[in-house]
Amino acid sequence: MSVVGILGMTHDEGMQKKYNFPLSRLEELIAEFQPDVICGEVHPSSWDLYLNTGEPFGILGETQNEYPDLIFPLCKKKGIAFVPVNWFEEDVFEEGPFDIYDAETKSKLEKELESWNDKKLYAWNEGNIPFNSFEYDAITKEMYNWLHSVNPEVQNIVWNSRHYIMAARVKRAAKKYPDKRILCIHGADHNYWYYQSLKAEEGIELVYPLK
Repeated sequence: MSVVGILGMTHDEGMQKKYNFPLSRLEELIAEFQPDVICGEVHPSSWDLYLNTGEPFGILGETQNEYPDLIFPLCKKKGIAFVPVNWFEEDVFEEGPFDIYDAETKSKLEKELESWNDKKLYAWNEGNIPFNSFEYDAITKEMYNWLHSVNPEVQNIVWNSRHYIMAARVKRAAKKYPDKRILCIHGADHNYWYYQSLKAEEGIELVYPLK
């Protein structure tokens, strides 16, 4: 049985400092979990680009800094297998959830989204690891359900379909690396979806929060 851990973080360096989750903390958590495999929020084509050319930031410049700054070199140093699990289609990923609305409505929705994000951040420290708690996840799930109600067409692509594929790639990694320790690292907003997708999966012992 594969042991799969879920570890969400913030990509923003300013928020990492503000909410006590610098890359040094991430490195400590990786070391404590001792993964054989890391499933990262990196597109497979971006991973191939990095391997072939050394370009660290992806086919759209979308790969977050924690990967070239820490995770990629750490995997190489420690012999940890890296599995890219992110998904998007380049030609349909840029549309925002409020783009279909007029300027006044769009402005109101943007303010409402800000309120949702503020509400979510109130729960940043509910667990032992910032952003990694069921309290944070519950608010996050509510926020994305609201976004889906505002524009289901966009959310079905950029959030729901994306997660089905990401979770499928993690499940495939668990089958490829049976009886190994697999750590999924991604933005913390993905935690709730990973958890609900993997908690009952046969052949996986799920660890979340990590502590």
